Amino acid sequence: MKELSIKTKEELEEKAYQIRRLSLEMITYSSWGHIGGAFSIAEILSVLYFHEMKTDPANPLMENRDRFILSKAHGSPAMYAALALKGFYPEEKIYEYCEPGGLEGHTHILSAPGIEASGGPLGMGLSIAVGMALGIRKKENPRSRVYCLLGDGECNEGNIWEAAMSASHYHLDNLIAVVDYNKVMAKGLIWESMSVEPFTDKWRSFGWNVHEVDGHDITGLVNTLYKARWITANGKPNVIIAHTVKGKGIERAEFNYKWHTHAPDPVTANEMMLELARTYGKPETGYSKLNDDLNKESFYGGE
Repeated sequence: MKELSIKTKEELEEKAYQIRRLSLEMITYSSWGHIGGAFSIAEILSVLYFHEMKTDPANPLMENRDRFILSKAHGSPAMYAALALKGFYPEEKIYEYCEPGGLEGHTHILSAPGIEASGGPLGMGLSIAVGMALGIRKKENPRSRVYCLLGDGECNEGNIWEAAMSASHYHLDNLIAVVDYNKVMAKGLIWESMSVEPFTDKWRSFGWNVHEVDGHDITGLVNTLYKARWITANGKPNVIIAHTVKGKGIERAEFNYKWHTHAPDPVTANEMMLELARTYGKPETGYSKLNDDLNKESFYGGE
């Protein structure tokens, strides 16, 4: 595998920071969203969109593109941020998040270019990805890949394992699943609700090649995705178990289920934005809509 240059690594780390920053902006501005799950996948999306996947913002439906399915569709702010940073649409579009006719709270294929499938009910994404991978195989397109980002919580649903069995049966080595294994669900720790362990053994028993990686390690993600795409394309689908931190980068949100679905008020968002900047060694820039939102609250009688 080609060694990752310092410059490329720094660029990918910068994209991960920007994905978190823009996610926080849109969640705060819309007063709705999932900070925890959006922040845990920032490095994964950075590596996929800016290093791994073949995509073209000027031609989103080109035949030989790679496809990305966000099965954990509530992580949409991070995906929308990545698409904006990639150039699929202007960055200002993030402020249409959860607005009528704008970016849907869960991914919707008609809301913006670059979205391959609608999401919402958990557990659907892998089945969609299996169908896409099978279609690409029948078109004899050997280079394109389908990437499906799963939440660990949805992996306690049966339809995930039906799709996993199908992918193995059809030898879909053009399918790469990535599991955001942040160990936290909406109401607590995953093993308190429905444990998925022994997780790697389950995937292997369904006929998949299994890889594990620190989901915040840029170099590790690059190497693991390269291996899954080119080295272990051996007639089996590949799954990457990415060990992540829910709410990564914001201390009060890390491993905290109370920030699974929660939008901060403008003052709290400003504090979070400053903390993010300090954590990642960036200029201390706060929440950009702070004064607008405070003036709006004052106008409508807020404190």
